Amino acid sequence: MSPVRRCSRTACGRPAVATLTYVYADSTAVLGPLATYAEPHCYDLCSEHSERLTAPRGWEVVRLATDTGPTRPSGDDLEALANAVREAARPQEREGNGTNGRGGDPMEIARRGHLRVLRSPDS
Repeated sequence: MSPVRRCSRTACGRPAVATLTYVYADSTAVLGPLATYAEPHCYDLCSEHSERLTAPRGWEVVRLATDTGPTRPSGDDLEALANAVREAARPQEREGNGTNGRGGDPMEIARRGHLRVLRSPDS
């Protein structure tokens, strides 16, 4: 079975990009971003079918914002990464026997989370 979910419309094999849910109590069809997993009574639609969607007479269609473009790192993500690298590069006081004071790798100068700063092999 393919990990890509397909459009629920008959004879359409395009990948799904949105999920349609009917709220019968409110006579509303809700079209939003593709659900995390396939649920019963929900319909996955491709971009073409989601754009052409119409609801029964007397019903309202609510279209939630869908992000169809590729996700890109935000300025905050890049700034956080740069700050983590700067923090890891900051030298810390070393104690005792030429190691970093934790009995770890003698080449390790500093550590911040999973990032390590290593001493140059020439020194």
